[in-house]
Amino acid sequence: MSSSSKLLPMIPQNFSVLQPSSAKKIQVKAARPYLKVSICISAVRTRYNGAIPEKQSEVLSMTPELFLSLLTRAGRLKTAVRHCWTAPGRQESVADHSWRMALMVLLLSREPEFCTMDLDRVIRMCLIHDLGEAFTGDIPTFRKNAADRLTEQTSFQNWLAGFPKEYREEWTALLQEIEAQETREARLCKALDKLEAVISHNESDRSTWLPLEDALQYTYPEKAVQFSAWLRALKKEVDRWTDRKINPDR
Repeated sequence: MSSSSKLLPMIPQNFSVLQPSSAKKIQVKAARPYLKVSICISAVRTRYNGAIPEKQSEVLSMTPELFLSLLTRAGRLKTAVRHCWTAPGRQESVADHSWRMALMVLLLSREPEFCTMDLDRVIRMCLIHDLGEAFTGDIPTFRKNAADRLTEQTSFQNWLAGFPKEYREEWTALLQEIEAQETREARLCKALDKLEAVISHNESDRSTWLPLEDALQYTYPEKAVQFSAWLRALKKEVDRWTDRKINPDR
């Protein structure tokens, strides 16, 4: 696209087009007389078939059609499998993991340490934090690299571009908050993300574990729970469960 044609969507709607028969250019005059943009008429005809386009419209609302489109994409998390296997022998899905994180928040909602937090926001974080995997699938933490993370983030941001503005801004802000780890809500989301994973592994058959996961069961949530006395206590209980899992004869 030529540099002049890039200006077209910026032109205000209130303008007039003057096209003298002897001229090879048209002049677009904005409502304010000091703003003039000259564009080559041949470029306009080539790019826009003789019509000057209006600015691309913003998605203003969650229409039923858009709702179903977004829900269908998000629904891929129901079949996007994680490394862990569930107790009945079915491989866990990303949707399983995100749903139970949200339930964990609800179960903490009456505890004094957490009841002053914005737990509604934490639940929202839990529900959307892995939606990028609807495009990439799940990659276990011990295999995921910077390039994988970038691909997931880029796919998610491109998807969000088609959301209505208020939704897009809210979800982007939530993801940025999780990444920054500066609020108690974000730290709770991250801690539950890791704790839910080790709890799921303890629920699974020991034969499905990789050798490296014996140690990972203890270390994976360690740093994330340090901000909370209640979560540190929960981790100790999960660790005792892991001990029994690894050493059932003790």
